[in-house]
Amino acid sequence: MSALIVIPARYDSTRLPGKPLLKATGKYLIQHVYEQASQARRAQTVVVATDDLRIVEAVRSFHGMAVLTRRDHQSGTDRIAEVAILPEFSSFQTIVNVQGDEPEIAPELIDDLIRLVEMGGVQMTTAAAPFENIAQIADPAAVKVVTDHRRFALYFSRNVIPCDRDGLTRGAGVLELAGLYRKHLGIYAYNRAFLLEFCAASPCELEKLEKLEQLRALYLGAKILVQDTPAAFHGIDTPEDYEAFCRRIQG
Repeated sequence: MSALIVIPARYDSTRLPGKPLLKATGKYLIQHVYEQASQARRAQTVVVATDDLRIVEAVRSFHGMAVLTRRDHQSGTDRIAEVAILPEFSSFQTIVNVQGDEPEIAPELIDDLIRLVEMGGVQMTTAAAPFENIAQIADPAAVKVVTDHRRFALYFSRNVIPCDRDGLTRGAGVLELAGLYRKHLGIYAYNRAFLLEFCAASPCELEKLEKLEQLRALYLGAKILVQDTPAAFHGIDTPEDYEAFCRRIQG
């Protein structure tokens, strides 16, 4: 089997315009992501899919591969699908979506997700990690996932799931019980056929309500296998996130 990593990267960002081109570390943010993804051993090719020529030029400046895509895509997954159907990428049977603002993504996790898809019987894989603190569980920006005993996703939500009806996670033992709550990480690996089916389908009502595109996959009846990882990586959503990232890598 063969695996392709596609990194969707839009120029426009409500909270951090021009995010992929931030360069306070001496490298573009998108370069940090590209270099991390390139360390995955199970992927043969890494490509950035972007809507802006400035990002294409930045990627090519560090000898990376980039494709200019349409501007009207509703999601990063749609942008990835546009790349996946190009003739030069049509032979790849596993497609990985690595977000363009995840400069600390673990290459080992990418390899795990590819391996799970290549085993067969799984249309899509993603990841989850423990929450860093109790307060984060209630944050709508932190997506929660609940799985069955085989680690297949039952549901994703911005709300708190499972619901603690009787307040069992309060007081003594709260940290242990909090382990029931898993933070969803925005990385996906797809079987090619399912990726194209997913992008051909219209958003479902659950997806529209929660603003979570993975709910479309569940609505279509897909099996989403959730890989546990020990810790969440830090995405860059705000100027404060980027400043903290710069401090971490510069020591």
